[in-house]
Amino acid sequence: MIPEDLFYSEEHEWVRVEGDVAIIGITDFAQDQLGDIVYVDLPAEGDSVESGTVVGELESTKSVSDVFTPVSGEVIARNDSLEATPEVINSDPYGEGWLLKVRTTEEDVTSGLLTAEAYSALVSG
Repeated sequence: MIPEDLFYSEEHEWVRVEGDVAIIGITDFAQDQLGDIVYVDLPAEGDSVESGTVVGELESTKSVSDVFTPVSGEVIARNDSLEATPEVINSDPYGEGWLLKVRTTEEDVTSGLLTAEAYSALVSG
């Protein structure tokens, strides 16, 4: 399950671009690899983030995994509902399981990101 309308990072995050806002989450592949997610740590609204850097972590019953941001900008929203129900990331990673909304500072937000086809090749290879 790799939605065609999203862009992807090699670290298994997805990006939905809406104007100058990038909505970021982890892919179905990533949540499957992590197992049951039990805790989410995300940056605060107003924090600046730099593409390719660690901005939080997800803790599962198997391990703790870093969350990378595939875009640079300012965090304008975080999915606070994940504090009480982090398992939503497992059940709906491309919908209610989104992590962050970032107002981007980049000219071409999708530069350096993978298409659905390229991401599919990455995870199947």
